[in-house]
Amino acid sequence: MSKKSNIEVHVTNANVDRALRQLKKKIEREGVVRDMKRVVYFEPNTQKKRKRLMRAMKQNFMRRVARGF
Repeated sequence: MSKKSNIEVHVTNANVDRALRQLKKKIEREGVVRDMKRVVYFEPNTQKKRKRLMRAMKQNFMRRVARGF
C-alpha cells in the first residue's frame, strides 16, 4: 500500500454493530481490502494485461446483449 489511511469510527451508546458497518463502508471506500489483496500475491504484467483484456471483452459482450444485438 502506497498511502496510509487513518480511518476512525466512534462508538456511541455501545452500538457496536452500527460502528462495525460504518468501519466496513469506510474501508471499502478507501480501497484498503483491494490494496491488501494486490499485495498478498505477485501477478506478472502479462497476467494483469490478460485480466484487463478479458474484463473488457466481457463488458463489451454484456453491452451488446443489453442492446439486443
